[in-house]
Amino acid sequence: MSDKRRVQIIAEAGVNHNGDLSLAKRLVEVAAEAGADIVKFQTFKADRLAAPSAPKARYQVEHTGSSESQRNMLRQLELSEEDHRALAEHCRDCQIDFLSTGFDIESVDFLVGLGVTTFKIPSGEITNLPYLRHVGAKCGEVILSTGMASLGEVEAAIDALEQAGTPRDRIIILHCTTEYPAPLETVNLKAMLSMQAAFQTRVGYSDHTQGIEIAVAATALGACLIEKHITLDRTLPGPDHHASLEPHELTEMVCSIRAVESALGDGVKRMMGAEAANRLVARKSIVASRAIAAGELYSPANLTVKRPGNGISPMRWDDVVGRRASRGFQPDELIEL
Repeated sequence: MSDKRRVQIIAEAGVNHNGDLSLAKRLVEVAAEAGADIVKFQTFKADRLAAPSAPKARYQVEHTGSSESQRNMLRQLELSEEDHRALAEHCRDCQIDFLSTGFDIESVDFLVGLGVTTFKIPSGEITNLPYLRHVGAKCGEVILSTGMASLGEVEAAIDALEQAGTPRDRIIILHCTTEYPAPLETVNLKAMLSMQAAFQTRVGYSDHTQGIEIAVAATALGACLIEKHITLDRTLPGPDHHASLEPHELTEMVCSIRAVESALGDGVKRMMGAEAANRLVARKSIVASRAIAAGELYSPANLTVKRPGNGISPMRWDDVVGRRASRGFQPDELIEL
């Protein structure tokens, strides 16, 4: 993972390469050009991931048809070990971090061999205890996706990772809704804050909604990591393209997240440097409301409050009222003590 002091942006290439290495490399380039920190793929062998009887999800049927099994669909989306090595090297050339989700123990071990030290646990594996223990024993940084999970299931997964050797401060919990695309009314973005409070961990958001607004909103709520699917073209065949951002949209999202991140600041309420010159203009001072003779008592009858703010602050009104004027003052003149 890159600099923890700023929001990390993962461009989720996933399986949107359609099994084509050249398309996968172009997704790396798009992510780097947009300013994402990380580009992430998916590492699996279809025969280890799904049984022949495993059905497709509704959205997968909608976009890939129902004539083949989930396993056969996944076979077409595999990347070979050589493909992974080529992609990791291409990421280095493009100066963007390489990451991939290992969907099984063997795939996790292969990624470790590639030098991967951050482990992205997909939502579907959050109840896979042997897998969680295996990842936890690596003692790397863990990004735990929580789609479809209850708070209790998230807690059990964190406990498994900790007991296996990964301390809680190396775990990032990603809130997400496992639907493609996710309807806005199912996002429940405040659950991200609930998990942060419950588990005292860093939190982020894996966004499956259409558009960029919700990812930006999650940044404003305090997400330390944002993940979003990307594609070269939403009309390409495949299960995930339709719920992904095209290149210009990814660029817009990155820029918007960086703008919100910059605006969040450090939380200390104080006058900012850019405001200093405006304080004189916008604030007010105590001034004479009419001519005041030397020795006359200051009172609400001869005082008022007007701009500019370089005189006595109106917050000292009670200190001024009842004192005698040290000299004469003309209407609108700044009062002196």
